[in-house]
Amino acid sequence: MLTFVGLGLYDEKDITVKGLEAIRAADVVYAEFYTSPLGGKRVEQMEEVFGRKIVLLQRSDIEEHAEEVVLAPAKNQNVVLLSGGDAMIATTHLDLRLRAIDRGIETRIIHAPSISSAVAGVCGLQNYKFGKSATVSPPYKGVISEVPYETIRANKERGLHTLLYLDISMRISEAVGLLEAVEEKKGGAVLKKSLLVGIARAGSAKPVVKADYLNRLKNYEFGELPHVLVVPGELHFVEREALIKIAQAPEEI
Repeated sequence: MLTFVGLGLYDEKDITVKGLEAIRAADVVYAEFYTSPLGGKRVEQMEEVFGRKIVLLQRSDIEEHAEEVVLAPAKNQNVVLLSGGDAMIATTHLDLRLRAIDRGIETRIIHAPSISSAVAGVCGLQNYKFGKSATVSPPYKGVISEVPYETIRANKERGLHTLLYLDISMRISEAVGLLEAVEEKKGGAVLKKSLLVGIARAGSAKPVVKADYLNRLKNYEFGELPHVLVVPGELHFVEREALIKIAQAPEEI
């Protein structure tokens, strides 16, 4: 069997009891952190809390060498693959699961909290008002992806909020700079007067949640990673109150 276990939002204590039971019953325990930020998770701490040796995998182990590294052992043993957040948020994991099914390997998913589900509660926005999400990545060969900006624009036209995942090494200030560059290139005005919500280290003892307009938020110090960014759409009066009280948004919103 191949069991995908989510580790939750921040540290080794976020795992579910069911996930912990699966780890302790496994023959082999792998972990990967390239699809989700490490945050407060440390392999040594996890091994101490979980009581098991954990083998850390690289991206190539799953995307290029999965057959010999993960799937071959799972044919005859109970293999657990740990990842940050929820176990099936990354498309990489779905691909691996489908490949396992094709080889007659039984699969199981043990879910855990993810920023995609926690973000609404963290900042006080209503979860059913979120539209399509997008990922802000560093420029590739000097080209900045326009997908995040266009996603924001499309969601705003429908009054919906946008959750922007950031590259695992990216800070909110960097992401805002890339979005500004795309807006300037397009001659748009979607973000110039937009309220943004920055979130750092969700799930930790002291997360940072700050809402402000773009020109001020980009200079705010959010501290250590991981970071995510939310661009609100139309706000219900309760959401306005929540952003002011929870995220210290300007009173005039």
